[in-house]
Amino acid sequence: MDHADRIEAVRRFNRFYTRRVGVLNEGLLDSPFTLTEARLLWELAHLDEGADITATDLGRLLDLDAGYLSRLLKALKERDLVTATRSATDARQSQLQLSPAGRSAFEPLDLRSQQQVAALLSRLGDAQQVELLQAFQRVQALLADPDDKPARQGFILRPHRPGDMGWVVARHGALYARDFQFDMRFEALVARIAADFIDRFDARREACWIAERDGMNIGCVCLVQARDDSTHQPIEGTAQLRLLLVEPSARGLGLGERLVAECHRFAREAGYQRVRLWTNSQLAAAKGIYRKAGYQLTASEPFHDFGLDLVGETWELDLLNRVGLPA
Repeated sequence: MDHADRIEAVRRFNRFYTRRVGVLNEGLLDSPFTLTEARLLWELAHLDEGADITATDLGRLLDLDAGYLSRLLKALKERDLVTATRSATDARQSQLQLSPAGRSAFEPLDLRSQQQVAALLSRLGDAQQVELLQAFQRVQALLADPDDKPARQGFILRPHRPGDMGWVVARHGALYARDFQFDMRFEALVARIAADFIDRFDARREACWIAERDGMNIGCVCLVQARDDSTHQPIEGTAQLRLLLVEPSARGLGLGERLVAECHRFAREAGYQRVRLWTNSQLAAAKGIYRKAGYQLTASEPFHDFGLDLVGETWELDLLNRVGLPA
């Protein structure tokens, strides 16, 4: 596919999606509002309680031309949907809020939007819905402005379930190729680790956590019984932390630290005395998490794999000397 074909593919998707969600109609969702007016109402309706916003900040947030935004806001104020009060700190600025009438107008619009999306999702099975949401997340991550700070939205940690290990393998392969230029042999290694985890899984001694936000996977980690590399026999009292990953869209939320801390909590409850992990010297962000948690570098060795000359590192945390301390 050449550059022109790629451009046309994006435009074709845009035409498909805008038709599917009905934004081409004169009024959005059979309302008297255009798409842009509805978005302005949404932003004002979702301000923190008691908060307001200036037109300048609103235009910056939505990347709207100042003159166009001014005309839209004037029309909304004339319909008594938006109120504007002079800023106490800058007389040139007005603080914007939804009026009671604006909230009354927005609520049915918001409800119809929820119903429309629910109808779209109802055509799909659960697995397809998850696949769609993950695809949306991937598009967002790829097209996001790199200067934008990630939204500090909440996430949940849950146990793994069918289909998760395939996601773990795929995302490790894709992200390590993108970020570190690892070839497909790394993905094969992760696949073997994931297969071993499933085959040997002992819920009393091992666990996997999938981080999820808005129904989409954004991170993972596993804690397993450590084994000798040659004999594959269990190493007494030692757990191994494996497959730590945080999606680019979720970095900066403290998720990596939370996943590692969950491993330590489980390891203590399972009676392990130490946690071991193996990583590569260039994984600076992950190593920062390990150092903060109290891990010590115990061994390093150069090797060639995944198409690169690398330095493998073994790190270890003594749980007995860390009891009661934050991970």
